[in-house]
Amino acid sequence: VQLQASGGGLVQAGGSLRLSCAASGCTFRTIVMAWFRQAPGKEREFVSAISWSGGSTYYSDSVKGRFTCSRDKAKNTLYLQMNSLKPEDTAVYYCASSRSTIVSGMNRDHMYDYWGQGTQVTVSS
Repeated sequence: VQLQASGGGLVQAGGSLRLSCAASGCTFRTIVMAWFRQAPGKEREFVSAISWSGGSTYYSDSVKGRFTCSRDKAKNTLYLQMNSLKPEDTAVYYCASSRSTIVSGMNRDHMYDYWGQGTQVTVSS
């Protein structure tokens, strides 16, 4: 499985960005997909996860209500719509996939099998 993240950039606080993650290869292994992020000097942290059907989503408390995770199975693409961005959202954002069939609790990076290369999001104050 290859994951290619894109859509990062520089945005002012309060603004919006939409990240995309295109999956290719053995996409049957991309059942649960997720976004993680890593700020400078910090550990990688969970942002959001979504089930294969897209019907179940799971968010960290820090982004709940501001970010929306979705997927287009026909295009094998994962999205993260980020609204009301804050400077503390600045990080490299990574997409990941897992063969797990359960999305609840999938908030640790060791639970994921494949990772994209990351896309930088910078929010200025």
